[in-house]
Amino acid sequence: MAKATSSAAAAGGRGPAHHRTRLLLLLLVAIAASASTAGFLLRGALRDPCDARGGSAALAAEGSPLGFMRSKLVLLASHELSLSGGPLLLMELAFLLRNAGSQVVWITNQRSEETNDVTYSLEHRMLKHGVQVLPARGQEAVDTALKADLVILNTAVAGKWLDPVLKDHVPEVLPKILWWIHEMRGHYFKLEYVKHLPFVAGAMIDSHITAEYWKNRTSDRLKIQMPQTYVVHLGNSKELMEVAEDNVARRVLWEHVRESLGVRNNDLLFAIINSVSRGKGQDLFLQAFYQSLQFIQQQKLKVPTMHAVVVGSDMNAQTKFETQLRDFVVKNAIHDRVHFVNKTLAVAPYLAAIDVLVQNSQARGECFGRITIEAMAFKLPVLGTAAGGTTEIVLDGTTGLLHPAGKDGVAPLAENIARLASDAELRVSMGKKGYDRVKERFMEHHMAERIAAVLKEVLQKSRQRSRP
Repeated sequence: MAKATSSAAAAGGRGPAHHRTRLLLLLLVAIAASASTAGFLLRGALRDPCDARGGSAALAAEGSPLGFMRSKLVLLASHELSLSGGPLLLMELAFLLRNAGSQVVWITNQRSEETNDVTYSLEHRMLKHGVQVLPARGQEAVDTALKADLVILNTAVAGKWLDPVLKDHVPEVLPKILWWIHEMRGHYFKLEYVKHLPFVAGAMIDSHITAEYWKNRTSDRLKIQMPQTYVVHLGNSKELMEVAEDNVARRVLWEHVRESLGVRNNDLLFAIINSVSRGKGQDLFLQAFYQSLQFIQQQKLKVPTMHAVVVGSDMNAQTKFETQLRDFVVKNAIHDRVHFVNKTLAVAPYLAAIDVLVQNSQARGECFGRITIEAMAFKLPVLGTAAGGTTEIVLDGTTGLLHPAGKDGVAPLAENIARLASDAELRVSMGKKGYDRVKERFMEHHMAERIAAVLKEVLQKSRQRSRP
């Protein structure tokens, strides 16, 4: 069978000696912990918590583009609380607002009957940052929504919270709602989810392609119009950039992860870092990887030993799809070249240890694809599908190479893998240009500035529409 490992650690620091000591300690914590828990611990440890009683938040607000949000009450409504992209992005926004001095309240609409370790850990992290966590249903949630200066609904599914909870108060709250949408898949376009969408203050979407898709789909299928729509590209967090730009940290992580995978330092690693599912295209990636090995052998190309790393497995509950992936690996006798890694929030160790990121999301692609800019921060070239937000991030032929989605993309992806495997200078050049692009467009302060512009306009509209 293909090899499986647990997550390694991410780390950052302030002074060289302190940094190295802290890094190694965090590595030891990660090795001893489970993947998801380690990811939470490490990312939480790297960010200084905002003081819920003021102090640091007041100081941060002065220099923040979000400073005008100081003392504002913001209600964040998420459809779930998990390690998936939507909730984690909303949490980042919560921390940005707290650092700017906002009063932030979080509710989760769909909660499992038994609070699991991940939910508990994420809620605990929010509480440490001064974010109040409330039940999604009940009078306190209604009162908070009515008092709030701004309500942010996260994902299309979060719209199901409005009618059952707010009931007759929905018209009062709609003028101060900013709806943050991350979805591209068709089943999210249900009238029960988005029927209130035309009446909110605005919709915030992560890429121009996704925004255009939503405008067309809602108009054609649901016969409703989108509100004022704002496109806000995301940015990398400060702690991830600290690791990406720290040569000592990267070297330690490089050696540890490669040792855990059982690969040599001079081997080439092509990795796909997404939850394992058909929509993320791990099956087509492995097919392309296998074809690239055959092509290299046929052409007698001189390349380092190549490996494929699939980060995003669930060791406790392997799906039928993942079983098919592993069967493919065994059937084609590439089990010594393919490594399955358990899902983790701590992606920095793998970005530090690999040579190329593969972003192979299928159909309409990713709404944005946060892992893509994270990889570029680590000076990695990206092989991505020519779909969705990836086309707004990766410059084809400059910071990476794009291939079609679907089965038609397997052969081109295989060619691109072989091309980068055989050209070290191209890998370095693309990685450097990708890093430069991140510094120019996809930093946390860029995201904060873009969101600040949206919030200013939405608050102004809300005040105008709420006047008698």
